[in-house]
Amino acid sequence: MEVLKTTLIAFLFVPFATGLQAQTNAELQKAFRNSYANELNKNYQAAINDVYPYQAEGSYDVNIRLGWLHYLNKNYLASQAYYQKAIALKPNAIEARFGYVKPLSFLQSWDKVLEQYLAILKTDPQNTQANYWAGVIYYNRKQYDPAIKYFKTVITLYPFDYDGNHMLAWSYLMGGKKNDARPYFQKALIIKPDDASSTDGLNRCK
Repeated sequence: MEVLKTTLIAFLFVPFATGLQAQTNAELQKAFRNSYANELNKNYQAAINDVYPYQAEGSYDVNIRLGWLHYLNKNYLASQAYYQKAIALKPNAIEARFGYVKPLSFLQSWDKVLEQYLAILKTDPQNTQANYWAGVIYYNRKQYDPAIKYFKTVITLYPFDYDGNHMLAWSYLMGGKKNDARPYFQKALIIKPDDASSTDGLNRCK
């Protein structure tokens, strides 16, 4: 008899739990709808207030939303904190890492920016955006060999991409490899004729 009572209680609890979950989901949809409307009107603090009551340590959706809204509101420290929470919840998701890069860039935390791009590339080695910007960071640090590696990945995927060819050419040139740089400057000039930077680079290859 006790077993039957326990089973009956559990059975009755299922519809209640399902109804509660549906109610919570409907409330969350409403909060996000209002938040999107406020964001569209550039009322970022109101957009934050719409979803903040639903913020919880285990909510990826709300944390990534708050990271984005705080970024728009120029509160970069708060933005990175929420993006960090989202990353901790779903470490293999790359969208939160791309989001995290935004406040980090404004805070000029370039080591952490590069760390995020490299983490993205562990999950998605052919991600063009991560490869390109990792290459740019290495190029700016005058570390031309790793820059070449990442830019080569970009043009392997997008052979007719101006930015990839242009930056690969400059990486080769600045790394002392004029002969390797020349064809990529030439390709960049086919893609973007008369480009001043590629013309300058090609002249330096002579």
